[in-house]
Amino acid sequence: MRMRDTFIKPMHPEGRRFVAIFAVVTLVLFLISDVLGWIGVGLTVWCYYFFRDPVRVTPQREGLIISPADGIVSLIEPAVPPVELGLPDTPLTRVSVFMSVFNCHVNRAPVAGRVTAVAYRPGKFFNASLDKASSDNERNSVAIEMADGRQIAVVQIAGLVARRIVCFVGTGRHLAAGERFGLIRFGSRLDVYLPEGTAPLVSVGQTMIAGESIIADLASTEGGRGIRAD
Repeated sequence: MRMRDTFIKPMHPEGRRFVAIFAVVTLVLFLISDVLGWIGVGLTVWCYYFFRDPVRVTPQREGLIISPADGIVSLIEPAVPPVELGLPDTPLTRVSVFMSVFNCHVNRAPVAGRVTAVAYRPGKFFNASLDKASSDNERNSVAIEMADGRQIAVVQIAGLVARRIVCFVGTGRHLAAGERFGLIRFGSRLDVYLPEGTAPLVSVGQTMIAGESIIADLASTEGGRGIRAD
């Protein structure tokens, strides 16, 4: 890897028009004041950084459930998947990953499989780190059926600042683990509902990397892990 690639990441196409808008506003600000113009430059760079879409190296062993988002594990608790997906109303372990405005916001499939349902539901815009965000906020839910017939639900949830959920896939689409399936602007959360009986291998407060960090292993008999924070 070249040194330049460490600092300069490719940008997702969804971000082009936003960066263009920020750049035009910056030019106008320079006409008003150099100080305001340089503030605009900083915000334009941040906008580019927000929509970065770096290459990720996804573990490919069958049974691994990969984090769909960059961010921090904010909640791990039992919950019923969104009713609009038509899944059984049995509580499953839900792992929530909170994305701040500084995280990469490209979302990736947690497992390989076929998309069996995609359901958008409008809602409110509470802080995405709150528990009630899962039920009250705007969301887009995706159900993925794996080769063994088990299903995983992954839910994009808008946050306090986010006002636009983007989903690139539809019903019937086959996804590879770690494949891009959507993004959210600007600050939000993703919930993953693990299959029944699956123990998460992460803990609240742990940092996740979309497409790389392992949330759970369906082939493992290991229980949940303890943590030590320094």
